[in-house]
Amino acid sequence: MEFMEIPYELRMAIERLTAGFATGELKRSAQSLSVRYRTESGHGKRLLTRDDEAVAYAAARMPATYGAVYQSLKYALDLTECRPQSLLDAGAGTGAAAWAADALLDLERIVCLEREEAMIRIGRILMREAGPPALRNAEWIRRDFTADAIPGKADLVIASYALNELGEEQRMHTVEKLWNAAEIMLLLVEPGTPAGYSQMMKARDVLLKQGAQIAAPCPHENECPLPQGDWCHFKCRVPRSRLHRLLKEGEAPYEDEKFTYLAVTRQPPKRGAARVLRHPAVDKGRITLDLCLSDRIGKIHIYKKDGALFKQARKAKCGDVFTFR
Repeated sequence: MEFMEIPYELRMAIERLTAGFATGELKRSAQSLSVRYRTESGHGKRLLTRDDEAVAYAAARMPATYGAVYQSLKYALDLTECRPQSLLDAGAGTGAAAWAADALLDLERIVCLEREEAMIRIGRILMREAGPPALRNAEWIRRDFTADAIPGKADLVIASYALNELGEEQRMHTVEKLWNAAEIMLLLVEPGTPAGYSQMMKARDVLLKQGAQIAAPCPHENECPLPQGDWCHFKCRVPRSRLHRLLKEGEAPYEDEKFTYLAVTRQPPKRGAARVLRHPAVDKGRITLDLCLSDRIGKIHIYKKDGALFKQARKAKCGDVFTFR
C-alpha cells in the first residue's frame, strides 16, 4: 500500500509548533483528546479549547485527516469534469481538509469555518507559515456551522470528521445546509466504522432527495446492496513521525486510517462501472475482486488470459474504480 504523506512544508511547520511545548504535555493532551472524541462525540459538546490541545491535535490527527480527504476527493474528481476554484471547509479544525484540497486543485479562495478559537489560531499559523498562496490568504471564520447559518457559498464544500460529533436530527439538518452552500460539489468524510457508515447512508438519502448526484464512491444511486452487518469503508496508510508515534503510543512506523466518504455534485458525473471494496485476493494466474456494482455486490474472478482486464485488476486497490475495459 502506498503512503499518503502530508506536504513537507506542513510537516515542518507542525514540528516547529510542537517544539514550543513539552513532549509530556502534548502526549497528555493527545491522549485526553482521544478519549473525549471517542466517548463524547455525538452530543455537540466542545471537545477542545486550549492551544496545547490544538497543537497536539495537529500533530496526531492532521496526517490521517489529510490522507482521507485527499484520497476521497481525488476519487471524486477523477469522475467529474468540474474543477472547483473556491472551497468552504466546514468544521476545519486546524485545516487538514483545506491542505488536501489545495494539493489537488488550483484554488483561488478558501474559507475555513471553525468554532474553536484554539483551532483557528493554530490552523492560521500553519497556513501562513507554510502554505501556498491560497492557503496563506485563507479566511478563517469563527462559526459553529452546525448551529448557525453558513456564510456564503463555494464551488466545493468539505465537512470531514464533523458530522459524527452531532446528534441525529441536527446532523441531517446540517447535511442540507452544507449541500445548499455547495455550488458544484459536496464532500463528506467520516470514520470508517459501522456508525460512520450508517451516518453516511442517512446523509446519502437526504442528499438524493435534494437532487444531488452521487459522484463517489457509489457507482449507482440505488439502495446500498451491502448485507446487514457489513459497511463500506476504505483506508489510507499514513507514515508516523517520531513525535506521532510517541503521541499515539505506537511502535509501527505507519497507521492505517479507515474512512468512509460521500461526494455529490450538481451536474451528473461520469460515475464508474464498479468500485473495488476489498483488497484484491491475488493467486497464481488469478485475481479476485469484491466489487460494488449497480445492482449487487459481486465477487469477480479475473484470469491472466483476460489480458488488459487482468493488468487492470493487478494494479487495483481497495477504493479504486473498475471499468471492465
